[in-house]
Amino acid sequence: MLSLYAMKNTTYILLCLIILSAFSCTKKDVPHYTISRVTKSDTASKVIVNINGRLTESQLLSIAGKIKADSAALPNLQLCYLLPGHSDKNTGVNNFYAIAKYPNAQIATMQDTLKDADGNIVRLKIIGVSAQTAKKLIGFHPKELKDQNFFGHFIDDNNHTVIIPFRDLTDPKKEYYILELDTTGKVVSATIPTVIHKDGVEKWMVTDRGDYITIKDSVLTQYSIDDMGLPYNSIKSNM
Repeated sequence: MLSLYAMKNTTYILLCLIILSAFSCTKKDVPHYTISRVTKSDTASKVIVNINGRLTESQLLSIAGKIKADSAALPNLQLCYLLPGHSDKNTGVNNFYAIAKYPNAQIATMQDTLKDADGNIVRLKIIGVSAQTAKKLIGFHPKELKDQNFFGHFIDDNNHTVIIPFRDLTDPKKEYYILELDTTGKVVSATIPTVIHKDGVEKWMVTDRGDYITIKDSVLTQYSIDDMGLPYNSIKSNM
């Protein structure tokens, strides 16, 4: 049985090899990507893949195939794709743009028809919205709010909505507001947060129970009171 030190050292070496392969990738049909983390468990080898933008199914498959070919030592490979602005340390289960899994040959079914360039079966689930839908969401500017101070357009890929925080500068109170619109432009939620400053951080309290968001460097970060100060999601503006 490997010692804990040896297991950690092996995982570190595998991570280094995968990262090097990502940076050395020169194939034109494989979009640029980087690897930020590799974790192994009894059920899967989880690889966090950072991508530069919203990719198509074929582009995600090409990345998956490249990583699969370069990491044969990792069993039950699972790739979690992250868009810019999203942190791999978030606690939320729906923080990823897409997830690709390589099932064992023994559990493959007739429905498993998707394959990478090397013929390996892949189960790919794209959670986030397409680049075309994202462009549409980012373009929403309710005419009633034309004179407001917008903090950005943040796409919630899990709910397929866009979050638009702003401050009403025409109101003497200059209150903060948060609108959430779906892909048709319909308002699905409207919140007047309570804004507090604590330890140099501006927190927008969005629920009575204490859930809140922060906005810094064009990144909206969401926190749940249940997660002991750790964020469950983060979203980069206009992405």
